[in-house]
Amino acid sequence: MTVDFPFARSLIVVRSNRTEKKTQQTSTESRYYLSSVPPQDYTAAQWIGLIRGHWAGVEIRNHWRRDALMGEDRSRSRHPNLLANLALLRNALLAILADHFDGLSLPQIREQLNAHPTQSLNILCS
Repeated sequence: MTVDFPFARSLIVVRSNRTEKKTQQTSTESRYYLSSVPPQDYTAAQWIGLIRGHWAGVEIRNHWRRDALMGEDRSRSRHPNLLANLALLRNALLAILADHFDGLSLPQIREQLNAHPTQSLNILCS
């Protein structure tokens, strides 16, 4: 198999089997991962651990902050342009907050900004 990624050294295929309890129907899903690491550098179990660790980190670092703190999943809109624009604004806000409040958690930042609303405007204007 040839892929157009010049630094790809490994193609990892993870197949998952799923059985629906009500109907007992089984389905198989394949997910593909590329890596610049040669395949022999890790065992199958280590590759799986790396993949799971990556997605766990994505969930903690990104999705939880965007959902729990900013209510992203509560949006009822299904308009793709609106959702994409809101995601861009959330990303920008997370980057700005990280620059201005180094070492504070997002709940702490939110409490501080709630207590001092003018600080929000100062940050946006800086």
